Amino acid sequence: MSVEQEQQAAVADHLKRVGASIEELNSRIARLAIALGVNLDTPQAVDQVMAESNAKVKTVLPPDGHDRRGGVADRRSVSGGRSRGPDRRQAHTWVELRGLLVLRYGVERQTIENYGLDTTRNLMTAASDHMTREGFKPGADGVDLKHLG
Repeated sequence: MSVEQEQQAAVADHLKRVGASIEELNSRIARLAIALGVNLDTPQAVDQVMAESNAKVKTVLPPDGHDRRGGVADRRSVSGGRSRGPDRRQAHTWVELRGLLVLRYGVERQTIENYGLDTTRNLMTAASDHMTREGFKPGADGVDLKHLG
């Protein structure tokens, strides 16, 4: 195998891994959105989730945003007077959803920079098709393929 063929094989392998990562990200994002009862099928809905997630989390987590579960005293009053239990779990779900949306945006941006818009569009379209085959409705993961041209 020539050096050029090895490089092409390495790129193809990397793109396969990136595509699989995008599929996993999208699947988790869709599941979190469903669990939270939010709709991500439009760019405006995604923007709203990004804006609202900070407000929802601030009402549940301690001011520094960290969940302290170290000693006995921490367990008695983890939230410093804020709500606990299901509200705390939901706040963590909001944090995870927001974080994964930001992560996916970064992956998209980096893939566009490294491989171009066409390759990125193909990866995102394949991931979207996979989501549909898995039973998710189009847009459940917040992907807007229109913005990729």
